[in-house]
Amino acid sequence: MKKAALALGVAFVAMLSCTDNVEENNEVQKSVDQEVAVDMSDFYLYTDDFTNGKSSVGKDPKVCFTMANLNRQLNEDDKLYDKMFGIEKKSRAFIAAKSSNGKGKPGSGGGGGGGGTTPPVDDGLGVINIPVVVHVIYSNDNENISDAQIASQIAVLNDDFNATNSDVSQVPSEFAGFVADSDINFTLSQTIRVPSSRTSWGTRDEMKFSSNGGSDVVSPSTHLNIWVCNIGGGILGYAQFPGGSASTDGVVVGPEFFGNTGYVAAPFDEGRTTTHEVGHYLNLRHIWGDGRCRQDDFVADTPSSDGPNYGCPSYPTVNCKSTDMTMNYMDYVNDACMYMFSEGQKARMRAIFASGGPRSAFLN
Repeated sequence: MKKAALALGVAFVAMLSCTDNVEENNEVQKSVDQEVAVDMSDFYLYTDDFTNGKSSVGKDPKVCFTMANLNRQLNEDDKLYDKMFGIEKKSRAFIAAKSSNGKGKPGSGGGGGGGGTTPPVDDGLGVINIPVVVHVIYSNDNENISDAQIASQIAVLNDDFNATNSDVSQVPSEFAGFVADSDINFTLSQTIRVPSSRTSWGTRDEMKFSSNGGSDVVSPSTHLNIWVCNIGGGILGYAQFPGGSASTDGVVVGPEFFGNTGYVAAPFDEGRTTTHEVGHYLNLRHIWGDGRCRQDDFVADTPSSDGPNYGCPSYPTVNCKSTDMTMNYMDYVNDACMYMFSEGQKARMRAIFASGGPRSAFLN
C-alpha cells in the first residue's frame, strides 16, 4: 500500500513538475515572441551635426555635443551600432511587456491626444539609486567649483528626475498628464579634484584619462561619472549613450553650467544642462529626434518636432502639426524654461536597468 501511495505521489509530483515546465516554457516563448514582435524598422542613429541644414555649433549658446560625440564613436567602433541596436530592441521589448499604451504622438491623432494622460506603469524595478562620482578638473579657482555647487547639482537631479522641482507647476494643461516621476535618485559618492594647466579639453574624452592629465573613470557599471571641466568651443556638455566603452562612460559638463549656485552662468545656471546630459546617459534622445518631423525620439508621448527650440519659447509653439513640448528637459531651451520628463521617457530610461540591460548592475 505504501509503495502504491509512493508511486502515486511520485507520479503526481512529476505531473506538477511537467505542468510547471509547460507554464515556464510558455512564459519563455511568450517573452521570445514579444521580442521578435518588436518593430525595429524605424531604428536609426541620426547623428548629423546639422539642424535644418545649418550647424548648431555657434548658432546658439545652448549646445549639447552628445549626438556629434556618438557620431565619432560610431566611426571609431564598427561594433557599436549593432550593440546599440540590441540595447534598443531589449528596451522596446521590456517596455512593450509592461505597457499597453499606444504609440501615437500627443496632439497628432495618435495615442494620448492633447490634454490626455500617459498612465504610470509599474515596471517592477522599484526606486533606482545612482551613486555619482564627480571629477573636477580645473585650471583656476573658478573651475575648482565648491562642494556646495556640487551638492546643488545633485539636488537638482533629484528634483528633476522625481518631478519635485518647483517649476513643474508651469507645465501647460496640454502636457500636465504626461509629467513623470521617474523614481530615480542620485547620491554623491565621491568628489575627485585634479589641478591642470590645460584650459580647455574639447570633446574627444581626453579629460577621462589620468594619462592625459584628466581623471580615470570609477566603477562605471555601478556609478555615474561626471567630469566637470572647461570643454571649450561653446559646448555646455555631452554624454555617452548606453553601449559605449566603459572607460569613457558618463557625462561631461562645463563648470559654469553645473549646479545652481556658485560659479554659474545665466541662462544655463539652474543645473538643467546636467539633467539633459544625464537623460542622454539614460538613453533619451533629443525631443525632436535629431531630425525633421519624420525623425523620432523613440518615445510615444512626446510630440514630433521640426528641430530644437531655444531661449524661452512662447506657448503654444507649433511644428509638425502639433504643439512642441518645449519645456521638456531634452530640448535646447534655457534652464528656466525646461521642467519635465514624460511618462514615455521615464519608461525608456528605466528599461536600461532591467535584467540584461546595459545598466542593470546598478540594481544588483
